[in-house]
Amino acid sequence: MTEENKSMDKGRKLLIGLIIVLLLLTAGAYFFGVYYFTGHFLPGSQVNGFNCSYMTEDETENLLKQKTAVYVLAVRTRGDGQEGITAEEINLQYTSDGSVRKLLHDQNRFIWFLAFSQQQTYELPASVSYDEELFKQKIDSLKCLQNNVEPEDAYIRELEDGFEVVPEIEGTKIDYEKLTEDISDAVKTGRTVADLEEDGCYINPTAYASDLTKDCEQMNDLTDVVVTYDFSDRKETVDRSVIKGMLGRDENDNLVVSKDAVAAYVADLADKYDTAGTERTFSTYDNRDITVSGGNYGWVIDQQKESNALYKDITEKKTEVREPVYEQKAASRKINDIGYSYIEIDLSAQRMVLYQSGSPVVDTGLVADSSTPTGIYALGEKESSAVPGGGAGETVNFWMPFTDKIGIYGKAGLDVTGYDFSDDADIAAFGSDDESSGTSVFSDSWPGIEGCIAVPEEQAQALYQTVESGIPVVIYK
Repeated sequence: MTEENKSMDKGRKLLIGLIIVLLLLTAGAYFFGVYYFTGHFLPGSQVNGFNCSYMTEDETENLLKQKTAVYVLAVRTRGDGQEGITAEEINLQYTSDGSVRKLLHDQNRFIWFLAFSQQQTYELPASVSYDEELFKQKIDSLKCLQNNVEPEDAYIRELEDGFEVVPEIEGTKIDYEKLTEDISDAVKTGRTVADLEEDGCYINPTAYASDLTKDCEQMNDLTDVVVTYDFSDRKETVDRSVIKGMLGRDENDNLVVSKDAVAAYVADLADKYDTAGTERTFSTYDNRDITVSGGNYGWVIDQQKESNALYKDITEKKTEVREPVYEQKAASRKINDIGYSYIEIDLSAQRMVLYQSGSPVVDTGLVADSSTPTGIYALGEKESSAVPGGGAGETVNFWMPFTDKIGIYGKAGLDVTGYDFSDDADIAAFGSDDESSGTSVFSDSWPGIEGCIAVPEEQAQALYQTVESGIPVVIYK
């Protein structure tokens, strides 16, 4: 073996020896660390907010006792306010219960070399105690609980020319239970600051101005229209105050005009202004005020068509004065929708009077039976010759129906002359076919047509030539 080879072999052995020494030293240092941190806290250990790095159980407990004795909690309140709670005020004391020993035992000492770049925080709420009564007294005496201002939600206010957002008032109202829990947790875990705002101890408004800005803008846009309904002696105005109640939300949570709400408004309009079949006060030919109800005469709003029309006006911002789309109309849109041209039929007096513009132009007796309906009806299409009800019965002249099967017609030979329709005896005798009475209404025996109203033919002709379809027929007893 050459000198050069001997030298290289010697160097190799020396290097291997150094590596072995380094490994032994590293292993020794590692196991020493494991042993050391079996009884000491790892670097970066915080127990109840205090740095306990490298401390033993006894050292840590002594530190906790010392720190607990001088503990002060800063209570931060809304508006940069601050109050304090000291250990002495609540008789705060550290109590050893084995928690520190357990922490030491549970820490991962086998990776102690990684702890130098980390921080581990431990909280031992069971390691301190305080006097419950003193604690409650201190809580109750905090200034932040005195003379609180209640929170108020932001809301949208209606103005003459639109809507605006009124901001919320945060107030200073505190949730007493949350405050108590937060401060108790801070005391037990060694926190030195309890920020009531950050910790959610305040009772806050449920609606903020920022939440309502978009809604307010959309409300101003959607309600910028006025639709006025003209009911002659009455009006209804659909403006901002009404349209705001018609708003709903679409799938994107945007405000929109709700078709259902518009339909509901039109339904309310119909309930208020439809008159067909309603009860009315009526002044009779002999100056009596009576109540008449039932029948088919009167105003009826076509709710479907009117809902569509109103929805279109609102969404297209068409300001206008309009009258509703009607399914059925009457003579007048005023409260007295009968007007001053009508047929009045008094079944008790067996009398009919036709008024034209408030003046009687036909006044005649009539014959009707007990099945004749009362109410206010709209006269239908007249026929000079017809079979009532479209059946196979007797053909009559001057047929003026006010329902499908019942109407007024002329009866040849029907004589009402000589009867005083203000006299009860004449009324009772009229229409009878009793020969013993000395006078007969009919030229021959005739039972009439059930429910219909017969008048002398010449009077029926005068009536037929004067009235038009749609004129009110007021029938009462």
